[in-house]
Amino acid sequence: MSFFATVLLALLIGGCGHSEEEWQAKLKEVDELKAQLQAERQAHRKTEDDYNNAKAEIDELKERLKQAGVDVQQLNASLAEQRKALEEFKRRAEQLEAIRKRFELLRSKLDSLVKLGLSVSVRNNRMVISMPGDVLFDSGKIDLKKDGESILRQVAEVIRGDAQLNSRTFQVAGHTDNRPLGGGPYKDNWGLSLMRARQVLIFLVEPTEKEGGGLNPMRWSAAGY
Repeated sequence: MSFFATVLLALLIGGCGHSEEEWQAKLKEVDELKAQLQAERQAHRKTEDDYNNAKAEIDELKERLKQAGVDVQQLNASLAEQRKALEEFKRRAEQLEAIRKRFELLRSKLDSLVKLGLSVSVRNNRMVISMPGDVLFDSGKIDLKKDGESILRQVAEVIRGDAQLNSRTFQVAGHTDNRPLGGGPYKDNWGLSLMRARQVLIFLVEPTEKEGGGLNPMRWSAAGY
């Protein structure tokens, strides 16, 4: 008997681990990011106030220097640098806000998959959806079980229903251990894992009219490990 796990991978923005503890750690990072963004927003508002006050003082000083016959060209250059720094700060704040929104969106999507009994995490810029092999297949077999087909249909439905997920590139990866198979048509566990990954892939891209997952075959591939 061999252990097999099927993993669906999609390019995302970043993360690591595939255990429940690591997933919870990733959610904690989202909350920390929100707190960081709030702090930067407050700092941004203070920077804007400081900038406006400084600009008023500079304008007044420039006028006095002009009346005294002092060249204000250098002061103008300094003011331009301050404006550039403020724009860069605004750009960073906008980037942080965009990252926060993507994390929140990802969190809601993954929650819907976790409710199906799957293990979901973010690892190396990919979303990883894991399920034990015995959920999908009988020992040493490559034919999907009925319960496994039902779970895969629900996974496919979640992906189809989200334009962002549906536009990503996925890979079905079969993983197994090194324990002997104990007979059967496959020479090694790698061959079994590859055929199982292929079966999952075929089911996911099969049209819904044929009771498959109905996903875009151009965005899916299979591999065995």
